[in-house]
Amino acid sequence: MVTLAISSAWLLRANDGAVLYEAYHWVTRPLQPGISREEQFESSYILELQQRIVELEYQNRTLQTLAAYEETAAPGGTRAAVIGRAADHWWQHAILNRGSRSGVAVGHIVTGPGGLVGRVVAVSPSTARVLLISDPTSRVGAKVSRSRSMGVVRGQSNNRVVMEFFEKTPDVKAGDVIVTSSFSRLFPRDIPIGRIESIDLTKSPAPEAVIQLSSPLAILEWATIYPFEPQETVDLPVIPGAAPDIMPEDRP
Repeated sequence: MVTLAISSAWLLRANDGAVLYEAYHWVTRPLQPGISREEQFESSYILELQQRIVELEYQNRTLQTLAAYEETAAPGGTRAAVIGRAADHWWQHAILNRGSRSGVAVGHIVTGPGGLVGRVVAVSPSTARVLLISDPTSRVGAKVSRSRSMGVVRGQSNNRVVMEFFEKTPDVKAGDVIVTSSFSRLFPRDIPIGRIESIDLTKSPAPEAVIQLSSPLAILEWATIYPFEPQETVDLPVIPGAAPDIMPEDRP
């Protein structure tokens, strides 16, 4: 018995457990009638190909949507893929696969399907880091398309931003479209930002509105970069009751 036990242990060690695997396969084979090892491998390959096809179809639809958006946007943009986002800074920054070799520079504007995404704050020869408008440090001069009421948009680290109005009683309502205004020296005007979801006219020091972003920043995979020279001489109004340094502009 001792000799048999030692021999069995040595055989298992010499074959790295292959004997047990073969014995298990032989015992369970009746439970898998008609399925050979080759057929199992072939089925796995087919499943992998099907999954690749699903992913390629999704990418194709995404690129078609981006191409359709670019046809209606201003010419001269550079298409770029999102290649990096940190989990702990998901709503703050994104890395694009275009840099100074592609003519991208700090201050360039980034848009995507739906509207404004952010602006370039750092570049390398092959990448660009984008400060998203959802970043809490971001400030964007904005206006209500319908009534032209002005304000400043700030990020909240999610897919909604807050707009603080310059007026005490702005002409706004839920559903109004928000776009960039001419008071923003870091963004060109009339770029879509989102729609008003709710309004708090009693907020102090200034009335506020919650804006649902029109660009899907949470799942953004592609974007377009546009050249833009920040305006150096623009009179920027101060938010009533707020500190003098709060202006309708983005802050890197």
